[in-house]
Amino acid sequence: MNARAFRRSAVAIAAFSASAIVLAGCAGGSGDEAGGEDGEITLTLATFNDFGYDDELLQEYMDENPNIKIVHNKAAITDDARANFFSKLGKEGLADIEAVEVDWFAEAMQYSDLLAEVPDSAKGRWVEWKEAAATDADGRLVGFGTDIGPQAVCYRADLFAAAGLPSTPDEVAATIDGDWDTFFDLADKYKAATGKPMIDAANSTTQGIVNQIEFPYDEPDGTVVATTNPEIRAAYDLVVERGIPNSAYSGQWSDDWNASMANGEFAAMLCPPWMLGIISGNAPDVSGWEIANAFPNGGGNWGGSYLTVPGNGKNVDEALKLADWLTAPEQQEKTFVNVGAFPSAVDAQSASSIVDSTNEFFNNAPTGQIFAERSDAIEVTPFKSANYFKYNTALQDAITRVFDGVEDAETSWNTFVAEVEAF
Repeated sequence: MNARAFRRSAVAIAAFSASAIVLAGCAGGSGDEAGGEDGEITLTLATFNDFGYDDELLQEYMDENPNIKIVHNKAAITDDARANFFSKLGKEGLADIEAVEVDWFAEAMQYSDLLAEVPDSAKGRWVEWKEAAATDADGRLVGFGTDIGPQAVCYRADLFAAAGLPSTPDEVAATIDGDWDTFFDLADKYKAATGKPMIDAANSTTQGIVNQIEFPYDEPDGTVVATTNPEIRAAYDLVVERGIPNSAYSGQWSDDWNASMANGEFAAMLCPPWMLGIISGNAPDVSGWEIANAFPNGGGNWGGSYLTVPGNGKNVDEALKLADWLTAPEQQEKTFVNVGAFPSAVDAQSASSIVDSTNEFFNNAPTGQIFAERSDAIEVTPFKSANYFKYNTALQDAITRVFDGVEDAETSWNTFVAEVEAF
């Protein structure tokens, strides 16, 4: 999920905030076996952002397994989770179950031997490309697929209407049904009418474009193309020239960005399903948010995560059972209802609870139908090596420098080239 999420560089170990399902004194890092004659086991679950694992869902598992208590720790952003994961993997201190975001999952796969294997009974559960990415060279599947992130466009219908622009979902979808220039054309019109940027963040568009490039930064044989790939240079130039002038922020996840979903500082954002809960959570009293069933240049996947079980945990067998349960189709249906996390489990995607679902906050948008169609529109999923996260962060940092006026476009690109060469 999301992701990605999700894009600030992290250098500090995550500071986790425990959810309501916490036993006093039992929030140990790697899932301390709770002592006592009753044989009670405490399992720690580490995620980030919002996976839809609310107290009610976790309580359901504990009711079915009276000897299990779950401590759910959530990092604020995925970068914090990443820093914590790699600083402790193979050592001590990780949770019994660790969530890993897709953009740095390839890094984790370098150490697949340190992760427990998914039970055979769960294999084949997820969409093919999701499962393939979590299978190592020895054929070991080490990641339980959670969600995927087919993208649509979320927008403020009230602000679009006030600007004299198309405002119904069908009208907006028809307006942006084209390439990225078509999307930025609409942003130009919004800014001309209002004096405000239409788009939330320049780097959200960067990510949207990169997610449509098959080999953005390197190739399977190890050839690094990050600085010579004309598609990456074109993406950079397009965002600098057309994205930055139409964006409220350089990147997402700041307090101001969160607040702007309610105060109208921007009017549209690229939105995979997991973003719906973030929008509604930050703007609970705003009635103007809608979803357009379209995406610039076709389709794209942003985000999606896995649950992993560190092999040296104290409760590996029980952790595997919980991870299996959390990512089963039945639970993926529930997390979609909870936060809009679109299932990677094939059987869940066709469930009536998904297909027929609507989202009241987004004016009863048929979210199941929208994101099923957006999923079908995905034609490319980028190749992600172990260095993908580094390359992608460096490109986004280059956009940020231009946005902030620290460097001009060409200087910032040259800085990006130097950083890639130094990796």
